Amino acid sequence: MKRKKHSAFLASVVVFSVLMGIFVYEPLWNKISGFRPWSTGLDIAGGSYLVYEIDLSQVSISDKESVVKGLRDVIERRVNLFGVSEPRVYIENAAGKERLIVELAGIKDVNSAIREIGETPFLDFREVIENGTTQPANDLSGTASGTLSDAFSYGTSTVKFVATELNGRYIKSAQLAFDNLGKPQVDIKFSDEGAKIFEDITARNIGRPVAIFLDNDLIEVPVVQDKIVGGEAQITGSFTLDQAKTLVERFNAGALPAPIKLVNQQTISPDFGNNSMREAIFAGAIGTLAIIIFMLLCYREFGIYASMSLLMYTAITLSVFKFVPVTMTLAGIAGFLLSIGMAVDANILVFERTKEELAKGLTRTAAIEEGFRRAWTSIRDSNISTMITSAVLYYFTSSFVRGFALTLFIGVLISMFSAITVTRWMIRTFVKDKQSKTVSSATSI
Repeated sequence: MKRKKHSAFLASVVVFSVLMGIFVYEPLWNKISGFRPWSTGLDIAGGSYLVYEIDLSQVSISDKESVVKGLRDVIERRVNLFGVSEPRVYIENAAGKERLIVELAGIKDVNSAIREIGETPFLDFREVIENGTTQPANDLSGTASGTLSDAFSYGTSTVKFVATELNGRYIKSAQLAFDNLGKPQVDIKFSDEGAKIFEDITARNIGRPVAIFLDNDLIEVPVVQDKIVGGEAQITGSFTLDQAKTLVERFNAGALPAPIKLVNQQTISPDFGNNSMREAIFAGAIGTLAIIIFMLLCYREFGIYASMSLLMYTAITLSVFKFVPVTMTLAGIAGFLLSIGMAVDANILVFERTKEELAKGLTRTAAIEEGFRRAWTSIRDSNISTMITSAVLYYFTSSFVRGFALTLFIGVLISMFSAITVTRWMIRTFVKDKQSKTVSSATSI
């Protein structure tokens, strides 16, 4: 009965691995379904790598983080307009300077993208017009005088937005705050000139909405409760804490002087990326074959089980990369290939420990169980140390190093399952008890 359970488990793993292999192999999978194509990075798909330096000289220390995040958010939305596959926009600190990195995989019109990205984010306020007259608010519930509320509905009529003089350059800062009930709100401070413009706008729009745009994208439609004087206002509403933080970042990105300057541009040909990927895959295949031959020569029957486990590991891991999806770069492929060797390392520890137990005169099945038990602590500790290193690399580095760290981390995590669980169940299913006669015979399992 126990052997039947082992066989059933092994058959399930084999079938699952075959299905995962079909999922990984793109031409075969596309005949079945076009679901979930590979996500490839800039160095494989080709495209442009742009580095912008952010000028924060006129931004106060307390607002720097908000400005940088807001800029990243705006640039990311601009990049998406080009239909770039898997664009990456992130912040990098180099020599004490904040830099904005933009990876445009597969993009064709690079110059147009550079022009659009390089413009300073523009924030402006607009009045709302419906059928030639200013649209009244549908809900004027309960906010205090001198505040804005987002309680507004467009209704079924055609709504137009009319630009005003008020834009981001008149805003001194925006900050996250909380009202008396603990609900998040956004506090805005205008310059002296902006305060006068804002006072005039609110005076002629009492009980009516004023729309706020960032890069011509509508981000908020608050309703004016009263004429606001003094150059300070609060936007309150039903938004969450994260939404309020995002709004603050967008206000500051459009309001504070934080220009960006292109300091480096690299263009990568897709032909170069494809050639590099083919070479990496070929090297991986040769390396895997060499590992399989080594295991067969050194461990014979047990090497067969280790090799089968390794092939299952490869199919399952690549499927995880594809399903998540993990953006595959050349560095990421290198991390995966390194994890293949580490996956076999666990089997070597187990088999060497099993040899020692066979030399003591234990039966094969008893020696195998003892080998797995005694080798587990070494396998666990070595893999955990590798995963800790990968986590540190991922969180404290950037660009391609993070891809290497991510694939290595996932690969090592899955290898613990394949090397311990899959190999162990295969051996339990197929290896029969046979008394070890001599120490010399124990060394050739």
